[in-house]
Amino acid sequence: MSRTVRIGGACAFFGDSSVAPTQLIAGGVDYLILDYLAEATMSALGSLKRHRADLGYASDFTEWVWKDNLGALKATGTKIVTNAGGVNPKACVARMQAIAAEAGYPDFKIAYLEGDDMLGRLDDIADQTEMFTHAPFPPRDKIITANAYLGGGPIARALAMGADVVITGRCVDSALTLGICIHEFGWAPTDYDKLSQASLAGHVIECGAQGSGGLFTDWEDVPDWENIGYPIVEAHANGSFIVTKPEGTGGLVNKAVVAEQILYEVGDPQAYLLPDVACDFTQVRLEQVGENRVRVTGSIGRAPTGKYKVCVTWADGFRCIGFMALVGRDAARKAQRQAEAVLARCNRMLRDRNMGPYRASRIELIGAESSYGANARNTDTREVVYKLAAEHDEEEAFKPFLREFDSPTTSMSVGTAGWFGARAQVTPVFRVFSVAIARDAVPVTITLGDAQETLTEPVPASVFDASAIERPVPPAEPDARGEELVEVPLVEVAWGRSGDKGDAFNIGVIARKPDALPWIRAALSPDAMLKWFAHEFEGGANPAVLRYDLPGLDAVNLHFLDALGGGQFSSLRLDPLAKGKAQQLLDMPIKVPASLVA
Repeated sequence: MSRTVRIGGACAFFGDSSVAPTQLIAGGVDYLILDYLAEATMSALGSLKRHRADLGYASDFTEWVWKDNLGALKATGTKIVTNAGGVNPKACVARMQAIAAEAGYPDFKIAYLEGDDMLGRLDDIADQTEMFTHAPFPPRDKIITANAYLGGGPIARALAMGADVVITGRCVDSALTLGICIHEFGWAPTDYDKLSQASLAGHVIECGAQGSGGLFTDWEDVPDWENIGYPIVEAHANGSFIVTKPEGTGGLVNKAVVAEQILYEVGDPQAYLLPDVACDFTQVRLEQVGENRVRVTGSIGRAPTGKYKVCVTWADGFRCIGFMALVGRDAARKAQRQAEAVLARCNRMLRDRNMGPYRASRIELIGAESSYGANARNTDTREVVYKLAAEHDEEEAFKPFLREFDSPTTSMSVGTAGWFGARAQVTPVFRVFSVAIARDAVPVTITLGDAQETLTEPVPASVFDASAIERPVPPAEPDARGEELVEVPLVEVAWGRSGDKGDAFNIGVIARKPDALPWIRAALSPDAMLKWFAHEFEGGANPAVLRYDLPGLDAVNLHFLDALGGGQFSSLRLDPLAKGKAQQLLDMPIKVPASLVA
């Protein structure tokens, strides 16, 4: 515990605020980690690289973070680990070196990792079906990117070679932090509990300010959004860490904030599988040890699977999404009829051109709670924006859509306010296909100046065995005898956070008081969740809800399968990333003892 390494989470996605790096450097961190890559981002970067060989990396990093903070980085000695390299780490480093030289800082030691790109090795993975849906391998001529998710080992080695900055391609998000901790503390590959703890630390800060008050259920308790502090973990050699933020910034770090982020985008909390370790979060404990300071312990680690996940992105046709505003009474009914009329007209025009209809379409009324399904309340609104989205195999099929979408402004519903902002555009539909490959089949090359090393991570002698998981004992069923029960929205007794997992999503629900957990768990049964979110499973082949217990956090995690209409860029839904699903669940009425309600 005597040595502390301070790591700041300075970026959550390609497009995050540019204020975080400057704030965290001034706050006194040893390292910045910046996470730019999601599956959808990979396909976009892959398309850019096809257009120009010197593109395919996160230009936000080079043109803002790097350019704006060179002097501060040099003065403080703060190091950077980031996956900003995208699908072209070498080009990213070339641009960084040019910027640094022009600014008078030519001596930064910048390392980059290569080896995750599998586009040239499709034969090695093409015999597999998709690991979640069992779909056949996509057509090779449609594939945009194929990348293995690397772990922390190559990052640690790059730092040991003397790098000030490490640029990776695709790696698991938490590996940015794990690699730092492996390097700083000299952990062995079998120090699984420590590796699990550091991976959890990375998970808490990889989404930027989500770990320091952003997206918190009790949003009114979070001060100074415009100056929100980005999270810092103070990591220790025994694996424990403290979550905090820079002094004098907005935001909030308390047990509930950290618990929400721990459960974000988690499926089975006892099988959170990473290249270096299989994590078990069920016994994680949180302790408030000061203002905006939370200590995290108890993450359990087991041997990894010995495989890397490989994410393939591929183009599967096209889509177009348009928005139209209507005002006046009966706005929702008018908007629904108008959107249906436009869609029917376009399909008729396709038929007249001897083309098939749109293969998928979706109408959602923003302002009339379309995304709530049968749980919608605000259906009698006088102001609404309708979203009309459609998909087709051929780009040519959207000529009628683009021509006709705006025509109702003078020919259909009274109160049509016309378009606002940019007009509809046709974009590719990108889908994600996941397979696995043996870890020792993916050597990683580390380049630092004239030095170059190749690192191959071995498959451990003993690998993760899901059948060996021992599930926590669930809390006893609630006993209503002698209790005065009241019906309240779930939010009065719980916090919640949701996120997407491909064509699935999770909602982590944390009890505000431990005694409320049995009541919460009983109300949130898989059957009850299938009914509450029935509209989310529309079109799903095998809809299901899995429920997991996390006694250390007084929480349950709900995993909704086949529930996002494809997810990310392949979904036509208003909330394909499931950012709002926890908020929708927190409105659900449940019965609890009156003594548990504040």
